[in-house]
Amino acid sequence: MPVLNARPQPVAIDAARTAMVVVDMQNAFASMGGMFDLAGIDISGATPAIEANKRLLAAARKSGVTVVYLQMSYRADLSDGGDTSSPNHHKELGLVMMRERPELRGKLLIDGSWDWQIVDALKPAPGDHVIRKSRYSGFCNTGLEAFLRARSIRHLLFTGVATNICVDATARDAYSREFWPILVEDAMNHSGPDFNRQSTLWNFENALGWVTSTDMVVDALRIEVAETLPT
Repeated sequence: MPVLNARPQPVAIDAARTAMVVVDMQNAFASMGGMFDLAGIDISGATPAIEANKRLLAAARKSGVTVVYLQMSYRADLSDGGDTSSPNHHKELGLVMMRERPELRGKLLIDGSWDWQIVDALKPAPGDHVIRKSRYSGFCNTGLEAFLRARSIRHLLFTGVATNICVDATARDAYSREFWPILVEDAMNHSGPDFNRQSTLWNFENALGWVTSTDMVVDALRIEVAETLPT
C-alpha cells in the first residue's frame, strides 16, 4: 500500500478502502452571491480550494477511491430545519438569514435552488455518491455511515467548507465511529478569522486525525495506480 505523507505521521492507505468526502462545495459557501458572500464572510479562499478539489477528484476517480459529496440542504417548507426547540433553528446561518431578510426566504440552501447546487467546477461524476444533510455533520440522520461500512471503507480524505464547521463536525464524528479522518488542508476553506482554521488543523493533527495536502494525496494515489498496473 502507498504511504500518504501527513502530520503528525504518515498513513498507509488502500484506495479500495478510502473515500474522498467533499463537504458542502456549494454555491452557498463558495460562490459570489451565495449565502456566505451575502453574509459578509470572506470566500476568497474558495477559488484555490476548488482548484485543489479538481486535482484531487481526478486522482481519486482514476485510482478507485470512492467519492462522496455532502450537500447541505433543506426542504422548501423547512420541515427538516428544526422547530424553535432545535439549536439548528437558531444557529444555522441560512435559516437565520431567511428569517431576518425576507427577500432571501426560500433561496438559501433550499432543494433545487442555485444556492444549494454544487459549484459547476466540481459537479459529481457518474459513480460518485451524493448525500443530503440538514445538519453540520454528514453523519447526522443520513446514510453516510452505512454507505461507508458497506464498502469496508476506513480512511476518509476530507475537503470542502467550512474547515471549522461542517468539515470539523463530520470529521469528528468519523473519528468517534472508528474511521480515520485525514484533512486535506489546502482543499478546504474556513469561515471567520484564520485562527478558526488553525484550531481545527491543530486539533486533528494532535488529537483527532491527520492533516495532509493535495500534492501529498495526488502523489500517494499515483503510486497506488502504478502498483496496480501489470508489469
